[in-house]
Amino acid sequence: VQLQASGGGLVQAGGSLRLSCAASGRTFSTLTMAWFRQAPGMEREFVAGITWSGSMTYYADSVKGRFTISRDNAKNTVSLEMNKMNDEDTAVYYCAADPDAGLAVIMRTPRSYDYWGQGTLVTVSS
Repeated sequence: VQLQASGGGLVQAGGSLRLSCAASGRTFSTLTMAWFRQAPGMEREFVAGITWSGSMTYYADSVKGRFTISRDNAKNTVSLEMNKMNDEDTAVYYCAADPDAGLAVIMRTPRSYDYWGQGTLVTVSS
């Protein structure tokens, strides 16, 4: 599976940004997808995940109510809509794919994900 993330950039605090991740190489609709992020000097952390059908999502507490993950299986894409952003959202964002998750399972540890995009930098200015 090849993943290509895009959409990062500079945004003011309180603003919005939308990240996208395009997948190829495997039937996308069989993959649980997630977004992770990694700030300088910090470990990679789970942000949001979505099951293969899109019927279930899960968010980190720090982004709940502000971020929305969605997917389009017809276009092989997963997106992350980020609103009300603050400087703690500054990080490199990665999309990731888990081919082994169950129908209603979203893993939150990086080691559970076999495929990763290259990362896209998001910077929030205060």
